[in-house]
Amino acid sequence: MSAALRAQLFLCLISLLSGTGLTRYIEDNEASDGLYSLISLAQKRESEDFVFRRPLRCLDMLATEGYFTFVATRPQLACAAFIIAEPSEVISMELSDVSIDCSAGDFIKIFDGWVLKGEKFPSSNDHPLLPHERYTDYCSSAASTLSGRSSQNVAMIFFRIHSPDSGFTLAVKKVHNPFPCNIMSQSPEGSFTMVMPHQRRNCSFSIIYPVEIRLTDLSLGDAKSNEISPLRQMWPGCSGSGDYVELLGGNGVDTSKMFPVADLCFSLSGLAQMKIGCDNSVVRLVSSGNYINRVTFQYRLLDQNEIPKTRENSLENFCSVE
Repeated sequence: MSAALRAQLFLCLISLLSGTGLTRYIEDNEASDGLYSLISLAQKRESEDFVFRRPLRCLDMLATEGYFTFVATRPQLACAAFIIAEPSEVISMELSDVSIDCSAGDFIKIFDGWVLKGEKFPSSNDHPLLPHERYTDYCSSAASTLSGRSSQNVAMIFFRIHSPDSGFTLAVKKVHNPFPCNIMSQSPEGSFTMVMPHQRRNCSFSIIYPVEIRLTDLSLGDAKSNEISPLRQMWPGCSGSGDYVELLGGNGVDTSKMFPVADLCFSLSGLAQMKIGCDNSVVRLVSSGNYINRVTFQYRLLDQNEIPKTRENSLENFCSVE
C-alpha cells in the first residue's frame, strides 16, 4: 500500500476513533507527529534480504512486514497499533524483548481484528472465535515472548506502559490466506471476489469510505434462478434462505450494528449497483455451508457531489443510499 493510501486510511481511523478512548491521548504523545512521518516514510525493500525496522509510535498504523520497537519516554497509558495486510493475507505477530511491569498496571494485548469506537471488526457474529478468545494477553502468559496470528487481514495490539525506558519489540509477518474472509479494504476503490467453499461462515468486505458498489457476478449454490435480479430492500426470504449477499451501511465497523441496504439471494451474471453514502460500506456473504458460494464486485469512492442526499427517515437519517 502506498504512503498516500496509508495516510488516507490513517485519517479515516482517526475520524472513527474521535471522541473516544485512544484519541484523548493523541495531543499528549508523539502520535500526532505520526501521520506526517507515515506520509513521508518510504518503506521499500532494497533486496530480498532486507529487514525493515523502525520505532513504534503510541498510536500507529502498520502495513509493512518488519520489526517495530516501542520505548517509553514517559507514561503512555492508552496506546494501540493497527496492523493491516493485503486482502489475501493474514498477519503473524510476535512480541520479544519485553520489559514492562505487569504488577504496576502495564499490559500488552494482541487482538484478532480491530476495535474502533468500541465496535469490533469482524463482528462477533462473523468471527470464528468467541470474543474473549480473540485477546492474547502478555501479562497472563508464562512465556517471555508472545505470538499470535490473525484470522483476517487486520489485527492490532493495545498497550499501556508507565515507566520510562520500558518497552518491547513487535515482529510483523504476512502469511498467504487461500480463502480470504472478513476483509478490511486498504483502498477506496478496487475489485474483489469472495469465495466460501462448503463452510458455514459469514464473510464481510468492509470499505471505510462512501462508495458505489457494483456486483458483477453472484453464484449461490441453492439459487432458484440464473437470471439477473435487481437489488431490492431487505425481505425475510433472503435472510431465511441461508445463502445470500447483503449490502450494509453505517458509521461503525460492527456489521451486526449496521443497516441493511439491499440483498440478493438469487444468482446473477450481470450488473447490479448501489451508492452507499456512509462512513463504512460492506459487502457481506452469508453461507449455510451446504454449497460453494461466490460473489464478485467492484467499488469506487464517491466524490462529494455523488453522495446521495439524506432522505427523511432513511436509515434513521444517519447515512444515505441510492
